[in-house]
Amino acid sequence: MERRNTYFASDFHLGLSAGTDPREREKRVTAWLRSIENEAREIYLLGDIFDFWWEYKKVVPRGFTRFLGTLSDLTDKGITVNIFTGNHDMWMRDYLSEECGVNVYHRPLLTVIDGHSFYLAHGEGLGSKSILFRLLLAFFRFKPAQRVYSAINPRIGLGFGHAWSHSSRLAKGISVPFLGEEKEDLIRYTRSIVNEGCQADFFIYGHRHLAMTLEEHGKKIVILGDWFHGISYAVWDGKELSLINL
Repeated sequence: MERRNTYFASDFHLGLSAGTDPREREKRVTAWLRSIENEAREIYLLGDIFDFWWEYKKVVPRGFTRFLGTLSDLTDKGITVNIFTGNHDMWMRDYLSEECGVNVYHRPLLTVIDGHSFYLAHGEGLGSKSILFRLLLAFFRFKPAQRVYSAINPRIGLGFGHAWSHSSRLAKGISVPFLGEEKEDLIRYTRSIVNEGCQADFFIYGHRHLAMTLEEHGKKIVILGDWFHGISYAVWDGKELSLINL
């Protein structure tokens, strides 16, 4: 069977106890990956796949066994899997690439699929007017700060990281409804880079926890939503990009 589809999903937040039991959510994710493996040529997972992820040289975070094993099996079968870091799991290094065979991206990617241009990103900070949020992201990406954190005993470092992540608005069950096109950071950001000359046909993001599409001036924006109350992903079949909500 010829694999012809490209799939996009984001914001699994594996390990987070919100919306659904985290183990059941992991099973849901791996079942979905298994269900598309015969049709998938390439898979893009656009960030916040883990609710918290920190890589130590000799320590692998507990949990996620089913998910990591599924990724390894998919890449062993010749399916290209790409993972983008998000604001909850930006500290990925080489574990997933070396052990599971996936490609890891830390920045937005402009790529061509079947002759069409796709702009792909998790979306954290893009178009944001919040100075505090942008400063926080800069601090999290600051290499000296990362080296200091890596020196902390893993039991403390991982425990603190999960506690911080569980204090987020998402963990408290607080969702933000659609704010309107002019107030949505990712829509505003897309319009700005198009005005600056970005020639992509499709713009796909995660981060916002809101599944939606917007088409204007021949461009299509897709925000992928999350996996807390259902299944939400996009699929490109070579001709059309569709957002699926189950």
